[in-house]
Amino acid sequence: MAPMSIATQLSIPLPRSLDTRIHIHLSTKAKVATLFLTSVTQDEQSGPAALGSFVYALPNRLEPAQPVSTAIYSVESTLEFTTRMAKLLAKRANMPVYVGCSINLGGAAMSLSVEEEMEAFRAIVDVVTAKLKGEPLVDGA
Repeated sequence: MAPMSIATQLSIPLPRSLDTRIHIHLSTKAKVATLFLTSVTQDEQSGPAALGSFVYALPNRLEPAQPVSTAIYSVESTLEFTTRMAKLLAKRANMPVYVGCSINLGGAAMSLSVEEEMEAFRAIVDVVTAKLKGEPLVDGA
């Protein structure tokens, strides 16, 4: 019998751009989590979404402050954001994490400032960490 998988799908607004939403799909099993992130604006037409980076990260037993990661599939525009997300979630959840991300916050489409990108990163981490720990979500997310 396969271990039970719990899937959660959420959508949160981009902190300073309320017409853009970040879609989150989180699947958890007993010892691993898989997270997929994408974003959509009200102006975007429905169609195929670009595939972003896919990164695997796991806690480092020898140096807990520095999780280990590897890119399974990389797209330059999303690799750094995806790697940071995977490492931080692996550290906070203390479990291996797969993260797929097609959010390009720094691209020409959104051209967010560093502060706005960090706010988006923080919002995603807060929501996902709360779900991984089984805490109730705030703000109706």
